[in-house]
This record gives sequence, structure tokens and C-alpha cells, in this order.
Amino acid sequence: MLDGYNIDKNGVIKQSTYDIIEYNPDYIKTRYLTYPEKCVQMGYLRLGYIIGSIGRIPDSILDVGYGSGDFLKVCTNIVPKCFGFDITNLPPPDNVIGVDSIYNNKYDVITFFDVLEHFENIYDITKLQCNYIVISLPWCHYYSDEWFKNWKHRRPNEHLYHFNEKSLINFFNEIGYECLNYSEIEDTIRKTPEIKNILSAVFKKK
Repeated sequence: MLDGYNIDKNGVIKQSTYDIIEYNPDYIKTRYLTYPEKCVQMGYLRLGYIIGSIGRIPDSILDVGYGSGDFLKVCTNIVPKCFGFDITNLPPPDNVIGVDSIYNNKYDVITFFDVLEHFENIYDITKLQCNYIVISLPWCHYYSDEWFKNWKHRRPNEHLYHFNEKSLINFFNEIGYECLNYSEIEDTIRKTPEIKNILSAVFKKK
């Protein structure tokens, strides 16, 4: 294991020492607004994945770290109540209610797309009130220290946690959620042909 990282009991890799970076509108522009057409495609893909996994349209949805807002824009077409939380000052999309905390109210579905790996403490999400949690994040295969050192998604100080399918399921099982399914469905848009690139999963509260 590289210096500055450790592996917990669930197999989750954590950066043990880090500098806090600033998430602001410029960060959103750099990460999400380069390929706007792909953001819209991803929004439809993600909503379809959720509906197919839980077997119905969500009654309400909270998107944590909504960024450019493309996913929530798609949701407003069919989901009765849409909420968003983001640490930047960007306003939520039309017909979306912005919230100051993700912990104060209960939602049917809470989504973390490219977000959980940025948390300083992933156990904070034990305070969530919801029926389902939906995740997407970089799929860390950890073939070797050399592979991990050069992995494009390692991003020191930005991505503080790294998961594969087993460690993600172990973590959610520990905090009281069962895995309905996991897949690399986002790779149909975010293509990296040599490996499974993005891990998506849906969890149901036990």
C-alpha cells in the first residue's frame, strides 16, 4: 500500500493524510461542463437505472453534489419531488428545492454520483433518512501499488476514499443497507475499454 493510504476492515482504501481542497463553481465547470451532451445522456441513464432497480418512479429524490444539475433536470420531468444539495454556490435547477443539509428530512431515494469518494468521513451518511441510496464512483481494482500510484482516479486530496464492489457492499452492509445490484452501466458513456471504470450500485435500507 502506498504511503499516506490505509485499508479499513471493509477493504475500503482511505487517504490517511490530506489537504482540504475548495469545491467552487470553477471546479464544476472543469469537471462537468466540458461535454454537456454527455451530462444529459448520463442523467437519463442514471434515472433509468434507479427506476429499473427499485421497480417504480421514486416519490422523492435528493441528489447530493448536483454539480451542473443535469440529473435533476431529467428527474423533474417525472419525479414528484426533487431536491438538491451542493457545497458550491451554484443555484439548483428550476423546479428543484435546494437544501442546506442532507440529514434533516427523509427522502425516498438519495443519490451520490461521483460524490462519496470526496467525503472526509463516509460514516456521516449513517445519519441519512431514506429508503434507497444510489452510488456511482471510480472502480478501484488495485492491481498493484504501481497501478494505484498511476491510476487516473486516485487524485490525492480530492478522492479520499477508493472502493471496489466488495468493499462498497461491505461498507453499506455495515451501516444497514443491502445491495440490490451493482454494475458498470455508466461505462456505456464514460468509456474506458481496458477495465471497468465506474462502479454504480443501488442499496436498500434494511
